This record gives sequence, structure tokens and C-alpha cells, in this order.
Amino acid sequence: MLSSNYAKKKPGAKWRSGCPLNASVEILGDRWSLLIIRDMMLRGFQSYKEFLESYERIATNILADRLRKLVAHGIITTERDPSDGRKLIYMLTAKGIDLAPVLTEMVLWAAGHEDTGNQTLVRLMQKDKEKFLAAVRQRWAEKRIRSTAN
Repeated sequence: MLSSNYAKKKPGAKWRSGCPLNASVEILGDRWSLLIIRDMMLRGFQSYKEFLESYERIATNILADRLRKLVAHGIITTERDPSDGRKLIYMLTAKGIDLAPVLTEMVLWAAGHEDTGNQTLVRLMQKDKEKFLAAVRQRWAEKRIRSTAN
């Protein structure tokens, strides 16, 4: 399991530039990574099978690659499923949970400028963004506590 302190790229690895936005794009710059994080935050997904069954229909090779990258960047971590040690459970790290405000703003931006679905979620975010974000953080804090108890 990776330490939740893993916040920087490996020593010797270089970003294309020193721009913080560039670092964000290099880590999260494809739609699949953001959708995996969305599914973890909003739907509570933790298993490879759950990600595969998401309605965007990610290919298995792309899913495996994006999960590896998110682990390598310290956004998610893995642990063995207590009910089946052959399977992995994916958990957001503190660094991953810190993306909740970013994803919330992206949802609100898209909903304000495009014809999108899931207006119930959008209204919930708009009504009380801080309460929504606190609930996301609380849900993942509880998952981490349950995970360490097993």
C-alpha cells in the first residue's frame, strides 16, 4: 500500500514544465481518471468490477492503466479485499479526497454552460457546496476507518 504522504513525482522524474496546472493535467488530464475518481467519490466504487460496470463503459486495459497511474500518483491506494484476498479494493487517499472541491466546481461549471443530466446532484451541490463536500470527506473517512479495522 502506498503512503498517503506520496505527494510528489518520483525523484528524477520531470514534468513537461514547472507550471502547477501542467502537473495537474499530467496526473488527471484524461477523462477516464476523472471519471474513476468521480465514481469513487460520488458512487462509492471500490472494485475493478464496479468501475467496469460504470455507464461510460471503460475498456479493461484502459481501466487497469488508469488505476495504476492513480496509485502511482498517490490519488488512490489499494488493499486486499478481506472477503477475497485475490481481489483489490481501491480507496481514495487524502490527496484524492482533496480533489472533491475541484470535481465539484467542474460539475457546476458544466451544468451552468451545457445541457447535462443529474440535476439532482447539481442542485445539491449548488444549495450547500460546503455541506456536500463535508459529506464526501466524511464518507471516505468512514471507509478508511472500516478498512483499517478489518
